[in-house]
Amino acid sequence: MQLSPSELILNADKSIYHLNLLPEDLAETIITVGDPDRVGNVSKFFDTIELKKGKREFHTHTGTLNGKRISVISTGIGTDNIDIVFNELDALVNIDFETRTIKSNRTVLDIVRIGTSGSIRADIPIDSFLMSEYAMGLDGLLHFYNSASVQELDVSKAFVAHANWSPSKSVPYVVKYDESLGQRLFSNRIRLGTTVTNIGFYGPQSRVLRLKLSDSDLQDKLASFEYKDVKVTNLEMETSGIYGLAKLLGHRAVSMNCILANRANGEFSTKPTESTEELIKYTLEKLTSS
Repeated sequence: MQLSPSELILNADKSIYHLNLLPEDLAETIITVGDPDRVGNVSKFFDTIELKKGKREFHTHTGTLNGKRISVISTGIGTDNIDIVFNELDALVNIDFETRTIKSNRTVLDIVRIGTSGSIRADIPIDSFLMSEYAMGLDGLLHFYNSASVQELDVSKAFVAHANWSPSKSVPYVVKYDESLGQRLFSNRIRLGTTVTNIGFYGPQSRVLRLKLSDSDLQDKLASFEYKDVKVTNLEMETSGIYGLAKLLGHRAVSMNCILANRANGEFSTKPTESTEELIKYTLEKLTSS
């Protein structure tokens, strides 16, 4: 079936609409970062850079490190942007732009998020590294897709009961990381955890400035939740969308978090730039080592 111009939107140069990329611009190993300025903080470690493109908040550098081709792409903040980025990344490798048809031979991408995050547990120190074994989405994105097959439904059901979750809010969904890619990135420097993806930075993450919260106990409910091997460890704004869409599209994804804040202790890193760069170097070494 041919995809219509209103569904597969291409620019005049046949690049994908938002990312402004051609299929040949993209490597099969991809690092995503939220901040467009962080793209250069990753690619500065490459041996070569063959491409730099940008449109809106979506900036891409593609190059090589230790003989491996890598693309680093900024997503901006939030799972609404993740929906754009991941659908367009998949389209670049799995849709023929000339015929507007889905390819019969699918390409599987390795996608690693390098991001910052805040812990809600006192025993997770600032400046430490955490790999999201599970992601719990409070954002609702995955419910717009036929996604039950990739969800950990028993975990979300247990959390809804534990938190006395309001029916006026989107039902939380839970997705697990790709274990094979996770094993490549793991070491004794890395903690495993369950990352909650929030739909906002202030109220949804229980921050209070001038507005009152609908559930002032939400952070405590998250911190106290335990179900089998699942304990909520940290909060951010993209991982659940990354895990959900990656699994639905047949790609491998892992989220690497640099813990810059400890909400339980009220602490924030005194060296956020250095700690984040250390996670970048660690991840690149793991991705390019034999």
